[in-house]
Order: sequence, then C-alpha cells, then structure tokens
Amino acid sequence: MTRITAQPGIMDIALYQGGRSQLAGVTDVLKLSSNENLLGAPPAAGAALVQAAQGMHLYPSTDHAPLRAAIGEVWGLDPERLICGVGSDEVLQFVSQAFSGPGDEIIYTEHGFSMYPILANMAGATPVCVPENERVVDVDAILAAVTERTRIVFLANPANPTGTMLANGELDRLADALPDYVILVIDGAYVEFATDYDGGISLARSRPNVLVTRTFSKIYGLGGLRVGWGYGAPALIDVMTRIRQPFNLSVVQLAAAEAAVRDTDWVKDCAALNVEQRARLTGALRQLGLACDDSHANFVLARAQSEAEADAAEAALNADGILIRRVGGYGFPTGLRITVGNAEQTGRVIAALTRWREGATP
Repeated sequence: MTRITAQPGIMDIALYQGGRSQLAGVTDVLKLSSNENLLGAPPAAGAALVQAAQGMHLYPSTDHAPLRAAIGEVWGLDPERLICGVGSDEVLQFVSQAFSGPGDEIIYTEHGFSMYPILANMAGATPVCVPENERVVDVDAILAAVTERTRIVFLANPANPTGTMLANGELDRLADALPDYVILVIDGAYVEFATDYDGGISLARSRPNVLVTRTFSKIYGLGGLRVGWGYGAPALIDVMTRIRQPFNLSVVQLAAAEAAVRDTDWVKDCAALNVEQRARLTGALRQLGLACDDSHANFVLARAQSEAEADAAEAALNADGILIRRVGGYGFPTGLRITVGNAEQTGRVIAALTRWREGATP
C-alpha cells in the first residue's frame, strides 16, 4: 500500500511561535510581546465592523474593490496594481507559491522574519540565509548569494526583530543590481513607524520585479482581523490574483480595513507617540546597561550581556505582569524585544527594569 507523504519542504517547516499573551496568576498583564498597537484600532474601524456584521449572511466581494480604492487614494496608488490578503503573510505566500518551487531558491537575511524560510519550504523551494552586518541587512551579501536558481529575495524594512532599516540608497542599489528574473519583496509591516521612507513604493512603481507588502495588524491595530495588501507591477498582481481564494477576506475585515486606512489622523497620532516613547525607552535601556540599536519600528530590541542576564531581566518584567518577546530563534539568545506603548506603559517597563538593576522587588 502506498504511503501518504507530504510535498517536498513541508516537513522541514518549524511551527511558528507567536508572542505569549498570558502569565500564570496575573490578571493585569501588559502584553509587549507581539508588536501590536496598544492604542487599539481607530474608532471608525470598530464602527464600520459593527455595521458590516449586519450583512454577515452575505458573501463578501471577490475583488476587494472598495478597499483597494481606499488604499489607492491614501497612498496615491493604482488600485489595479493592488492585491489584498489575510494579513501581509498571505500576500507573501502568494508570491512564494506563484513564482517559486522545487529547484528554486529564496533568499532571506540572517535575522529576517521567521516566516520567510517557512514560505520557501511551503513552495518546495530552498531557503537561503545570508548574513547581516551588525544587525543591518547587507546588500553585498544578498547579491553574492544570487544564483540562476534564485527567484525571490525577502527583505523586511524596517526589520523585525532588530528594528534596523536599510537606507534608501542601499535599497535602490539592491533593486538595481538584482537580475530581472529575481523578485525583490519589500515587507513593510512597520513602514508607518519610520520616517522619510515610502516603503519601497517608488521602486515597485518603476520596476517590474519589485513587490511591496503592508499590513493592517500594526499601526492600524487590526491584528485580530488579519488584513494586508501588496503593490507591484500588473503582471505580478495578475499571476498572484489567480491563486488567491475568491472570498479570502470577510465583510467585516474589508469594512474595518477600509475605515482604518482612511483615518490618516489616527495613523499620524500613533506614529508621533511611538517616536516619543521609542526614544524614551531606548535611552532608558541604554542607561540600564542593555544595548539596543536605533529602532525604526514600534519595538526596541534590547540585548543583554549574557543569557543569564536576559533571563533575569525577563523574570523581573514578568514579576510586574509585563510580557516581552525573547528572540533566540532569530539569532539573539540574549535579546528581549519590547513593544513600545504609551507613556504609562513605557514607564512601567522602565520602572521594573530599574528595580531589577537596583536589586529591589516590585
């Protein structure tokens, strides 16, 4: 009898582990482990969701036209060059599935988002990891890894979990040097928290082999709904749309995302608060002897001097009901990724770590 077997690459996938959301015996948990917008979603998004739920017995649109039109208006993009997915993760899956397979290679960087090798294995392609330079993407290392089998380069900018960002000139240099048969995917989950950066849109607008992706899970506060989008050349979008499930987004997802993307004032306010509290948190961490790079996202990656010190710092935070993300799986066994919150939440983190350094108890 023939044994049932999985497709090549699938059994090489390590299951994705999300940030913890509970602490045993603690009710007032401050969750800073998943880079969520702790201010929540725009009120307009919640109102749109409630209204849309009245039509939950009806199928949603298959073309996502109203949402694509809203994204196009806000970002100055041609809606025909947009595709929407269940979070930006699904858009990344579309490009992997549509343009790579067994015998092909997908490049990602040393500390890149852990979904990238998973997506390569899902498609049966070979994931190729290249080194970074002091926690920043190294363009030359990427270019040196390109072969005739390379089909996709995944690049998060700003990066997760480091928060570092590749300069515009370096991003242009990478796009210019890649062969035309290689798709550069610029994952912009944290673009709205960065300054003087369009998330690669200008590159995707002018080049046939550049795709940018965005999510509503971060600054828009819709992580629980899972909505994302991608923008690229018509030929890329056409191929990806052919493998997209026709009803991949529900009526409430579509309505909430449309309302959220139109609330540009909310986005500006959230970004401004993040800049302020990110600088405060970064400065405090450095004063407490925890190294960290300048972040361009809504989190800061603190690096302890040893795993034991990182364990102690995490324990001190947990004792105060604060959850952060350990990122050993990303190559940082001494790393603690901390989401940036409001003034009170940031103060709570600083106070807990200060007590730890001083040897006091909460």
